[in-house]
Amino acid sequence: MWLELQVFGFRALWSPYYLLFVLALAVSYYLLTGPLRHKFGNNDKPTMAQQIMFYVGLALLYIIKGSPLDLLGHIMFTAHMGQMALYYLVFPILIIKGMPTWVWEKVLYTPILRPVLKVLLKPLVALLLFNGLFSLYHIPTIFDFTKTSPLAHAIITTVILFTAFCVWLPVFAPLEELDGLSPLLKIGYIFANGVLITPACGLIIFAGEPLYSTYSDPGAWTAALSLCVPNGVLSNLSLGGPQLFSPITTMHDQQLGGIVMKITQEIVYGAILAVIFFSWFRQENTSIDPLPSES
Repeated sequence: MWLELQVFGFRALWSPYYLLFVLALAVSYYLLTGPLRHKFGNNDKPTMAQQIMFYVGLALLYIIKGSPLDLLGHIMFTAHMGQMALYYLVFPILIIKGMPTWVWEKVLYTPILRPVLKVLLKPLVALLLFNGLFSLYHIPTIFDFTKTSPLAHAIITTVILFTAFCVWLPVFAPLEELDGLSPLLKIGYIFANGVLITPACGLIIFAGEPLYSTYSDPGAWTAALSLCVPNGVLSNLSLGGPQLFSPITTMHDQQLGGIVMKITQEIVYGAILAVIFFSWFRQENTSIDPLPSES
């Protein structure tokens, strides 16, 4: 498959402009949290762990949106769902954990944003909003329109990413006022997330026919490719459809995509549950009163 993808060219495979964007984010983080941080107050540098989290998050962002995975996500539905799982379930956590507290204070306490975020960061609102938008996005008519419109694709995926941050902020609260969920409630919150995302995955896995024309109809598929392949390259290619690049049928690709999303979600949520549980366990152990000494 790798050799076949070479026909799309270097720019489509490696997105050099997106790489420059990610590098600009990395430099901005270094400057704002390092040499320039005192311009925003007497702020501490991020810890080494925070820096690693943030830079790993940026590397993951490039893999998702700038590497050959992005092109493959327009060819195979399985790759697309892998992208979505990493983009919405893993990337926000790395960025949240990578930003120092004072940056979150600057962002979340902005007068314009604060009243809006006060509502959106309520756990129940964030839970329903993210999972609702994610499910609506995968309705065939909405999905196909989004995949063939650069503007709609940029807006819709960015809005869903924003709601993904809203989902994870109550769990990995960077500020004390956001940390309103007890460990037990956080565990229930993660379970609820897993339940709410299941119907969308189930409908994709058990559908009796291909749902998305952007992965089954050659014309719609070619239009969707224009989101990541330069028009000059695309117009010079004679492409019959995604089947030329996929080792499996369209139907099997769709089913596998739903399975990949569900399994990745289970792994990520399982890891988060383990972190919450063991942190809670350690906290309970350290808070146990010592036995009184014999006089």
